[in-house]
Formats: sequence, C-alpha cells, structure tokens
Amino acid sequence: MFILQGFMKLFVFDLDFTIWDAGGTWCDCTYPPYQKKGNDIIDVDGRMISMYPDILKILLKLSESNKMISAASRTNAPDIADQLMKMFDIHHYFHHPQIYPGSKVSHFKIIQQNFNIDYSQMVFFDDEYRNIDEVSKLGVTCEFLEDGGVHWRHVEPYL
Repeated sequence: MFILQGFMKLFVFDLDFTIWDAGGTWCDCTYPPYQKKGNDIIDVDGRMISMYPDILKILLKLSESNKMISAASRTNAPDIADQLMKMFDIHHYFHHPQIYPGSKVSHFKIIQQNFNIDYSQMVFFDDEYRNIDEVSKLGVTCEFLEDGGVHWRHVEPYL
C-alpha cells in the first residue's frame, strides 16, 4: 500500500502484546496490587509487565509531531489496563481510549466520532489478525505485529 508521508493523523494502538507484555499473557490475567520496579511493573504473583523498548520514543515523537494518539483494547479488565497505563506514565498520550470487551469495530466507530476524522487518516497497530481483518474493512490502515510489540520501524513510515 502506498502511504503519503505525514498523511496519517491518528495512531491507534492495542495494549496487550502491542504496548506491553504482561508476562506472556494479557493484562486481565494479572493481579493487583502492582508495584513499580525500575521500568517494569510486578503483579502480586510476581509476573513482570514490561513495555516494549520503543514505546516511549514512539509516543513522544508522535506527540511532538502533533499526531493524535488513541488506544483500542478489548480487555475484560479496563480498570487494570488504565492502572497500568498510569503506572507506566503513558496515559496522558492517549486521547479517547476505547478499552473494554467487544469488537474493535465498535471501538473504532467511537474513536472516529470522537476525533471526527476519516478512517483513511488512521493507522492501527495490533498483534491479533482478527482485529486487523475487521478494522481494515472500515478503511483504516492496519499494521499486523507478529514479532513482539510495536517498534519504531512499524510507526516511522506513517509520519
């Protein structure tokens, strides 16, 4: 697909296995209370939740470039996802995040209404192909992440 430089206005990210790895599982399989340990978060069972290495660089660059950022996550524990975003101190980058169970198509319909921009001006990053398949049918450009989270190389072409 041909992408015009600077064309994408809105960058939307899944959370589990895209922004962070919750010890090889999803955040709704971790248990509070959480403790911050260096750059990671540890749950009550000792499971380590880590952001992927490029995340802060990506969020900072998008913010500095005046790009809009949101999240679309189908977690069964939105309160846990929100708590992790706050503990990682990344919550302030995300506007109108849609974090709740259900189809990502529903998430994107609300995101589209909140930002009032066309789907063609959005790019979505996710590690689950079913989400990529559904959301791409809306006209959103999608990046399927098969190799462990979103990295700078995935985002850079859309700036």
